[in-house]
Amino acid sequence: MKFIAAAFMLTIAPCLAQTVVSPEVHSDGSVTFRLLAPKAHQVQLHCEGVPDTDLTKQTNGVWTFTTKSLEPDIYTYTFDMDGVRMIDPRDPFIQYNLLGSVSQVEVPGPASLPWQIAAVPHGVLHRHFFHSAVAGDDRDFVVYTPPGYNPRAHKRYPVLYLLHGFSDDTSAWVQAGRANVILDNLIARKQAVPMLVVMPLGYGTMEALSAPDSDTNVMQRSLELFSESLLTEVIPQVQKEYCVIANRRSRAIAGLSMGGKEALVVGLNHPDQFAWIGAFSFGRVTNTASLFPNLDARANQQLRLLWIGCGNRDKLLAPNRQFCDWLTSQGIHYTWVEKPGLHSYRVWRRDLADFVPLLFH
Repeated sequence: MKFIAAAFMLTIAPCLAQTVVSPEVHSDGSVTFRLLAPKAHQVQLHCEGVPDTDLTKQTNGVWTFTTKSLEPDIYTYTFDMDGVRMIDPRDPFIQYNLLGSVSQVEVPGPASLPWQIAAVPHGVLHRHFFHSAVAGDDRDFVVYTPPGYNPRAHKRYPVLYLLHGFSDDTSAWVQAGRANVILDNLIARKQAVPMLVVMPLGYGTMEALSAPDSDTNVMQRSLELFSESLLTEVIPQVQKEYCVIANRRSRAIAGLSMGGKEALVVGLNHPDQFAWIGAFSFGRVTNTASLFPNLDARANQQLRLLWIGCGNRDKLLAPNRQFCDWLTSQGIHYTWVEKPGLHSYRVWRRDLADFVPLLFH
């Protein structure tokens, strides 16, 4: 099914287009979706937490559907118009993705939700560009500094290296995961230690994005080059430019999906570098013994936390459990957390909010 931006698909009467509101969130948590497509024969909604549903065509050419009340959260969605998947042309709230962006709608909730923007002190996001000799390209990483960070004060902070998933980029944990908002709220509530969060590009080679699923060699090379770039390029730059505590007890690594696998491979193979490791719905591990050749119970003396979580309806739940069984066979201590949900930021935002308060104590 081809995925294209809706703005190039529709013939829209200008005056009517200005009156179409989509999505519209109601006070009871229900959401009305609308699409102006007078020449379409069928329009269907694909939305997290909502069964795939056909929209109803009105006499003015606007297709519409209203959900039942949804729990407070951020939901991704797309329309399917006559077999063509598309984003919502009236919704600027986009979850950007290198292989296919989707629309988003937020059903607001109480201020107690960790990803809810609140009236608390906010950290600052910094974007750094550099040439990677390891990857052979120009790339970036994003750094979150906590409220009150002042390099002139010479106060030093611990660091969490936070990795995105396949088809995402360095903006994903902020744009879709609201990592900066979660850190702001947890720090303001004194539920988390003030820390820096570094979000690097997760591909050792950009060929990984276009490689067939069967080409494991490209993915393995990407994993190896990413690990080398993180350890020899990104971490040294962060330690040079920011006031950070440069030791393993003050350095954590975590990630989701592909980034979760990377966090495990980098963290568990470099216990001299990381004392805290988190993997959220991590990518499938098929060559366990070769990926972790030296891992045994001695790692427990260095690991402060190995935290593994997955949604209970995630397609990767069984592989995640199997890896945990292997850790048990190796005598490795870990924390397993299973939450309701699929392979989605609706789970990963909660994972991050649960993982961060455990760090650096």
